[in-house]
Amino acid sequence: MDLEEKEALLKARNYIVAKSNQIVQKSRYDFSVTEQRTISYICSLIKPIQAIDKAKSVPFQLEYEFNILEYARICGLVDNGKLYNEVKATLKNVSDKSMWLTLDDGSETVVRWLDRVTTNKRSGIAKIRIDDRLAPYLFDLKSKFLSYGLKNILNMKSQYSIRLYELLKSHHDSRIKLEKTSKKVSWTIELDELKHKLMIDELKAYSDFAKVRTKVLEVSQKEINELTDISIYFEPVTKGRKTEKVKFTITMKSPMERYIANNKNDELLGSDFD
Repeated sequence: MDLEEKEALLKARNYIVAKSNQIVQKSRYDFSVTEQRTISYICSLIKPIQAIDKAKSVPFQLEYEFNILEYARICGLVDNGKLYNEVKATLKNVSDKSMWLTLDDGSETVVRWLDRVTTNKRSGIAKIRIDDRLAPYLFDLKSKFLSYGLKNILNMKSQYSIRLYELLKSHHDSRIKLEKTSKKVSWTIELDELKHKLMIDELKAYSDFAKVRTKVLEVSQKEINELTDISIYFEPVTKGRKTEKVKFTITMKSPMERYIANNKNDELLGSDFD
């Protein structure tokens, strides 16, 4: 890989992932780390509609080329001879899986991220089409949206770290824009509602708060604080001996802290571009 290709790769790792707050805060899903990383990568590819398409009254650019080798390099993945099949399987899973989205009237509807996927092993290119029902939550976002650099989530190992990062950052950024004051935001959520959002409310492994704390919250706090542009802390809100709510404190990191997190991500992703 030459210098120009290296620079393009480093730039791509900082592409912006943007989603409306509604799809972040009012959705429920169970996607693996790899699936969430792939969804974020797809979101980073999104472009505004081209003039030629606008003239044809095409409202959004929903179709994209997904270069499998480029995706792997951006995500720091090693081609072990199974890369094509693994990414192909991930794209199928993302296309097959649906998620619940709460609408303005309080009803829930099922949506999918991908409407269509076509892969070609010879070219290493997958042609994907985003589900048009998600267009209002991904395109022409003028306000009330979450945005972050793709690199922030590439090294996370827990599926809940990515989910909580997006959820907490969306609440932080929306409050900061609204209040235009402090960079520190507090957000409290009912424990049952949090488990419902993470889709662990019916899993026996997370039946009590102690398990949620150690397996979800503490792991996510460590990864978010080490790898992203925000710092988070949580504390249980109890009534008697029972934990009823969780209070999060979210703070935007200083430039130096973001620099350290950025370097940590680069280190984990690797500096060798063969």
